[in-house]
This record gives sequence, structure tokens and C-alpha cells, in this order.
Amino acid sequence: MATRKRLTPEESRAGALQAARALLIETGPQSVTLKAVAGRIGRTHANLLHHFGSASGLQKALAEYLAQTVCETIIEVVRANRAGLGSPREVVDLAFDAFDREGAGQLASWMILSGNEDALDPIVETIHRVVDEVASEADCNEAKRRVREDTLTLVLMALGDALMGQPLAKSLELPRTSARDRAEQMLAASLALNEAEREA
Repeated sequence: MATRKRLTPEESRAGALQAARALLIETGPQSVTLKAVAGRIGRTHANLLHHFGSASGLQKALAEYLAQTVCETIIEVVRANRAGLGSPREVVDLAFDAFDREGAGQLASWMILSGNEDALDPIVETIHRVVDEVASEADCNEAKRRVREDTLTLVLMALGDALMGQPLAKSLELPRTSARDRAEQMLAASLALNEAEREA
């Protein structure tokens, strides 16, 4: 008889979050339940209750996990961009893909509709931390303000695009990439303005 490997609490929690993310992407936020995640990783419902307390606790932890993963990647791309190694489009695509393909948009709307709005706090807090870190590298208060405004606009555009971008673009007879294209233009203009201010 085979015995299951005993995982540390951190390994067990990380495995559950990876399984929850896979379920979110494959079948949507309604499938991210304690039972489904437990089945996916071969653990018990009680084991997940111990780690997350409830289904909403699991969803909140998943939101935080997604936010941290995405924001860490975005900040790396932003830094590469400032060093001349990346492009505004890479930042835009990462943000839009996080809300669309990675399921963060669906998860956010599901949590709001199910009355679990506070589960969005980790996403907001993580984005705030990343923006503060990026803004702290800006040369002046005006540039810092632009970083915050650009982030707000980018996140709202990515969330809206994930939820209804495809049908709306189609109804307006616009290319599917129109929202991404506009976001790229916004970031490129902001970066050019920052560069011009640095050189002045």
C-alpha cells in the first residue's frame, strides 16, 4: 500500500493554490471549491479547511496568489523597459492576460457577485505595493502621479476587456486588440514624457 508524502503546510497550501488556479483557468471561478481543489491534489476537504477556513478564504488566497504572481512579472518587465530591454506592449499584454487568460477578471467578478468583495483586497493591496515601488523610482512627483494614473487606467482597461472586450469590440466593428492598442499608446506616451522631463 502506497503512502502519501507528508507535505509541509507551505507545500500543501502552494499545491492547493496551483490547483485552484488551474481550475479557474479551465472551468471558471464557480469551480474553485474546497472539494474540487482537494480532489485535484489528492487531499481531504478537512485539510483545505485547515489551510483556508472556507471556500471564500480559498478564493481570497487565490486572488492574492494571482496578484502577487502577475505583479512580480509586471514589475520585472517595467524595470526591463526602463533599461531599454522591453516595450510598453509587454506590460500591457501581461496585465490584460492576467485578467483574461489567467482568470483574474472572472474571479474578481465572481467574488463581487457572490458578496465576497473583501476578497479583492489582496489584489488591490498587491497592485498598490507594486505601484509604490515603481513610483518610488520616478524622478519627480508629477512622474509618480502619472505612474499611479497609468496603473489605474491599465488595470481598469484590462478588467473591462476581460469581462466584455470581445463582444464590445465586435459590436463596434473594431479589432479585438483595440483596448490593448490604446493602453500601449497611453504607456508609451507616459514613458516618453518621463524621459523628456529627465532630459530637461
